[in-house]
Amino acid sequence: MQDGVIDFLVKILQRESITPNECGIFDLVKNELDDFKSIYLDKNGVKNIFLYKDFSKNNKPKFHLCFGGHVDVVPSGNGWDYHPFGGVIDNGIIYSRGVADMKGGIASFIYAIKNIKDFSGILSILLTSDEEGDGIYGTKIMLEHLKNINLLPDFALVAEPTSNKTLGDVVKIGRRGSINGKLKIQGKQGHVAYPNKFINPIDLITPILPRLSNVLLDNGDDNFLASRLVITNISAGIGVVNVTPNDLEIMFNVRNNPLTTQDTLKKYLDSVFNNLPYSLELKQSSYPFITDSKILIESIRYAIKDITGICCSLDTGGGTSDARYFSNFGIDVIEFGLLNESIHAINENAKVDEILKLRDIFKVFIEQMENSIE
Repeated sequence: MQDGVIDFLVKILQRESITPNECGIFDLVKNELDDFKSIYLDKNGVKNIFLYKDFSKNNKPKFHLCFGGHVDVVPSGNGWDYHPFGGVIDNGIIYSRGVADMKGGIASFIYAIKNIKDFSGILSILLTSDEEGDGIYGTKIMLEHLKNINLLPDFALVAEPTSNKTLGDVVKIGRRGSINGKLKIQGKQGHVAYPNKFINPIDLITPILPRLSNVLLDNGDDNFLASRLVITNISAGIGVVNVTPNDLEIMFNVRNNPLTTQDTLKKYLDSVFNNLPYSLELKQSSYPFITDSKILIESIRYAIKDITGICCSLDTGGGTSDARYFSNFGIDVIEFGLLNESIHAINENAKVDEILKLRDIFKVFIEQMENSIE
């Protein structure tokens, strides 16, 4: 039984909601949950919606569980075998930009919630139109508003596509942070024929480059991989063959676990450069976090095993997501969703039966959360 979830998914897939556009998807969602109260919050072209319902029937809610997601998608690109915003179903597979990341997850948790009859707390949905972009005016500002009106969730599940090889094999219980860096090596520009009159910054950086490129900054721990410095760009010179550069710039990124911070990174770079003339700019775009809520983790594990028979693994790898904002507000959060194999790729797709299973997993998850909290 599809229970309308696939029909609804096709509708929202056909909306070309490239960041930060939501293309009327929020109205479609609101129509599906027409007995939920709604809060709209728009800022700088970004639209956000929060839908919630207190099922506790005038009693004090036991807890507040929120499902988070984003309706915006990256551009489709060229070379598709199907219309990238057609929601075409072929041989049991749906092809469309955003079906895996993450409209399939959104449709699944909406229809899981629609099937919940008895619950002793608050169920809610937080959706934004700016996760694939900067994310500055998305989930973050809605959570700020919810804090101000005393409506922050206790627990959250963000339906990002976390599964690797089969639905249910991976649940994200945290994420690494991200530190962006730019460093400049100062030299002295000059004519290549007069080496005593120039200082070539390329010569300065060459001996120490192995201590920068792809270096591990810590050993990681049981929950996180080691933090790694990855150089993304090196630039120097004025584009001619007979003049040495005046300076050299390196851009890099560190996906950091809690063992590496901006301070420890700077100390390491100071030790590498020793007395060489260099300047450094660091910016933390997100911070590492991990969820230790046994109720949240065991409830999703139970639900996945119940529907798929799979014992999931817990992971903190991958890029950043809006789960970090939930964590920043003290909300226990996990991420779980469809396969991530085709996300952002040509012919992004998801299997129909896996979307139906994901809906069922979310329903069992809600019920298990209810049973686990006294």
